[in-house]
Amino acid sequence: MDPEMPLLTLDDLGVLRDVEVRGDGSVLVTITPTYSGCPAMATIRDDIEHKLRDNGYTSIEIATSLTPAWSTDWISDEGRCKLRDTGYSVPGPAPARTPGPVPLTLTVKPRELECPQCGSSHTRLTSEFGATLCKAQYRCDDCLEPFDHVKEI
Repeated sequence: MDPEMPLLTLDDLGVLRDVEVRGDGSVLVTITPTYSGCPAMATIRDDIEHKLRDNGYTSIEIATSLTPAWSTDWISDEGRCKLRDTGYSVPGPAPARTPGPVPLTLTVKPRELECPQCGSSHTRLTSEFGATLCKAQYRCDDCLEPFDHVKEI
């Protein structure tokens, strides 16, 4: 499970890239962090290793792949349903990645979101930073409920 959003598996989140069981019984697991420097990666690595050891594997290699970079587009349909069902605002399509310099902007592009509680589009950003780097905090102006939005990456 993802340590920051334990309703999702690493596969739901798209962090688990590949699992290869080799002929000699060893296992190679490839993962991609949601953010470079993601603080949950150490816990994710430990959890994977413990699960594999609990299931009898003794020779385990966990590789981190940084390319291509993770995107919220990799969240599975099932993962998106789990997020929605537990009150998260689901990310829209990730912004297009273009080669070359990335422009520095000091403001956040406005997002058009629906409240996961009542479906209203009358929502407003209360903080671009939530409990984790991948979430922003919003509030619905109709039902007044606060909610987390998983940021598009």
